[in-house]
Amino acid sequence: MGEEILNGEQLIVPAHVAIILDGNGRWAKKRGLPRSMGHREGCKVVEQTVEDAARLGIRFLTVYGFSTENWKRSDDEVSALMQLFRYYMKRLLVIAKANNVRVLSIGDRSRFAPDIIEGINALERETAMNTGLTFVIAVNYGGRDEIRRAAVKLAEDVRNGVLSPKDITEEDITRRLDTRGIPDPDLLIRTGGEMRLSNYLLWQCAYTEFYVTDLLWPDFDRTELEKAIRAFNKRDRRFGGVKESQNG
Repeated sequence: MGEEILNGEQLIVPAHVAIILDGNGRWAKKRGLPRSMGHREGCKVVEQTVEDAARLGIRFLTVYGFSTENWKRSDDEVSALMQLFRYYMKRLLVIAKANNVRVLSIGDRSRFAPDIIEGINALERETAMNTGLTFVIAVNYGGRDEIRRAAVKLAEDVRNGVLSPKDITEEDITRRLDTRGIPDPDLLIRTGGEMRLSNYLLWQCAYTEFYVTDLLWPDFDRTELEKAIRAFNKRDRRFGGVKESQNG
């Protein structure tokens, strides 16, 4: 984390911000539009947020793009989302190169169509040497599924004699998660007003600060991002401990 000046205020900018992009469908419904239009508008806001985060000095930005549960939506909506992925992966590559952004993906990409898998692989490959913001997209991602897959890897290593069950540490689990090498989020932003994690970064958010706004994701902007950072600066982060001046 580093200090930045925002509108004359000296604030600590969180190193890693995670976002649950909620409200695309509600935004469209309020305007009498199909849900796909809400998702399309939401993608534009993701683009702008990547640029805003990079300029604010945030080092890691992780967004919940498509959950393991999202497959339960209607075939039409899922199909429309897949088409959006195809379109915006190309746009994101241009934005990433222009802003020195490295792109990573977490989640089980194997369920996607081959061209989408190749698009994700290309994003990671062609931005691997960028040294600015790391933009992490969670697609076909679920926190429980991520932990399950890490448990499978641990079980295989125990079976192969690489690990002893009694010696397994939290770090051993962390190294087998999709987010290995990425610091835990300092701040989690959720739009749309809901007060739940929705199976997002369950292991990583053990000591993350939460900021919930009633704004629907397509209405999110830099002003709201800065409000979240100001709220973060008012939190007393003790990570389960107590300050020496306190007795309990």
